[in-house]
Amino acid sequence: MSSSSNIDPEIAANAAEFVELRRRIHAHPEIGFEEVETSHLVAQCLRKWGYEVTEGLGKTGVVGQLRVGGGSRRLGIRADMDALPIQEATGLPYASRFPGKMHACGHDGHTAILLAAAHQLAKRRSFNGTLNVIFQPAEEGLGGAVSMMNDGLFERFPCDAAFALHNAPGVPVGKFIVRSGAMAASSDSFTITLNGKGAHGAMPHEGRDPVVAAASLVMALQTIMSRNVSSANSAVLSVGAIQAGTAHNVIPDSARILVTVRTLDREVQALIEKRLRAIVEAQAAGFEVEATIEHRAVSRVLVNTPGETAFARAVIADFVGEDNILSPEPSASGSEDFAWMLEKVPGCYVAIGNGTGARGGCMVHNPGFDFNDEAIPVGASYWVRLAERFLV
Repeated sequence: MSSSSNIDPEIAANAAEFVELRRRIHAHPEIGFEEVETSHLVAQCLRKWGYEVTEGLGKTGVVGQLRVGGGSRRLGIRADMDALPIQEATGLPYASRFPGKMHACGHDGHTAILLAAAHQLAKRRSFNGTLNVIFQPAEEGLGGAVSMMNDGLFERFPCDAAFALHNAPGVPVGKFIVRSGAMAASSDSFTITLNGKGAHGAMPHEGRDPVVAAASLVMALQTIMSRNVSSANSAVLSVGAIQAGTAHNVIPDSARILVTVRTLDREVQALIEKRLRAIVEAQAAGFEVEATIEHRAVSRVLVNTPGETAFARAVIADFVGEDNILSPEPSASGSEDFAWMLEKVPGCYVAIGNGTGARGGCMVHNPGFDFNDEAIPVGASYWVRLAERFLV
């Protein structure tokens, strides 16, 4: 069953307007906490449609609130707005006009989807309660969700539940991915600095070599996954960089190792951090160097709560049919900082098909990626159906 026949007719009629808006955002990408023009555009649209608008939440975030009737239910729907520091290579007429910046993850599409839904919900006003549309900055590893929450997001705009979506390249438009429990991985960044003593490369015995210590440590860290984490748990530890030295014949004073860790279980996340710290300490002592560790929790495990996931699934099933709902097994991969919001309020994060092949099949974070505009009315219709069913 295709979703096209069930797309809200008014959303379908206005689709071209929001495709144009999406392409306008795509051509003018702004990376995390720099989304000034994008936020202004969002706020301008929401005000025109009758929302009470708050700007500057979490630096460049925007919240639009619309109250209809006297209902006590309160709903949050979130979209991300930031681009990535990537040079676009699509060659499209609406390609990025800003060198080194592009919407390589589809946040332009997510913003357009929520704006299309917000427009229709404001026009029809066929719900009873409070709708909060949340446009978040800096999702790409810079902590935009936490920044908005630190500015009082859920205290100023209470939500009984919060929902979000992301495009899924390689999945046909009209299909959804829905899963209760872990939906996206945690993301932890560790910067390990090893401080030794520099020396001439011909006289290594006069120094304490941090490069050799770093080489040993990289291999030792791999034993966490093979010897400490159960094979039943999905987790990844990857070393992204080793930074040390400037010359062939000089042993440097220090070396840095950059590590990323992804898991789908909070206990496994804690175990990996504990073992990483222990191994770093032991290796440093063995090589007579000093070690420091900087840890940044980029994102927690994104956990969809059972009741809200069942609710979202029911809405989607009525929309596109059960046959168009996919529930693949979770695997440690991408992270999503909507996870922080779901630690504060219950909710559900789903993925919607971005298409296959040349039209929508390119993976995100790729210079050739482009959001598939055919998914805009699909996603917007989902949000309208969900909001009108939740706010009764």
